[in-house]
Amino acid sequence: MSDALLRVEGLCVERGARLLFERLCLVLRAGEILQVVGPNGAGKSSLLRVLAGVLEPLAGRLYWRGERARAAEYNDELLYIGHKPAVREGLTALENLRWYAHLHSVAGADSGLRRLLRAVGLAGYECELGAWLSAGQCRRLALARLGLGVPAPLWILDEPFTALDAAGVATVSGWIARRAEEGGAVVLATHQAAQFGRAAVRRLAVGSGGLGERGD
Repeated sequence: MSDALLRVEGLCVERGARLLFERLCLVLRAGEILQVVGPNGAGKSSLLRVLAGVLEPLAGRLYWRGERARAAEYNDELLYIGHKPAVREGLTALENLRWYAHLHSVAGADSGLRRLLRAVGLAGYECELGAWLSAGQCRRLALARLGLGVPAPLWILDEPFTALDAAGVATVSGWIARRAEEGGAVVLATHQAAQFGRAAVRRLAVGSGGLGERGD
């Protein structure tokens, strides 16, 4: 279909000697949010890493915009935030966000960047070096990228609400909903309940019982 962004066919993923799931097929269309749910160790993060091109699957193929996903082109249209937030330790929180905006050719005054840091609970840490931020603070700094307006049609987010308070969850949920409303698509794994406005949300359950999908 013309609005299909990502298509997965026959995906098999293993961790160590354990097969997490096999023959997974799914289609993610523009405007959709796919929420991956399941118990710890079920393979949620592994699935997201495969979809982000970080982990090689045992078998299966990814198609992006109807063509076989190729790393260079695919990565240019992807924003992935995993468990390792990729914060540059030698830069301050503000400099990290400024660097990321510049990397993706997104214009933004420091006042706007400071607002994003406040939105994720980092007010007062703008001048703190990445090396001195806690793991939770680094994660919040990575999440602030979502508010920059980076022109990536696909977001893949692993537990984006971890280390956020209720206000932070509402802010990040709003950014996710806006991405979908603007015609992008989002895949996220989370244990937490969140509201995504009027965006179409589907849920993919992974676990010992296999795979199951449902939509709202």
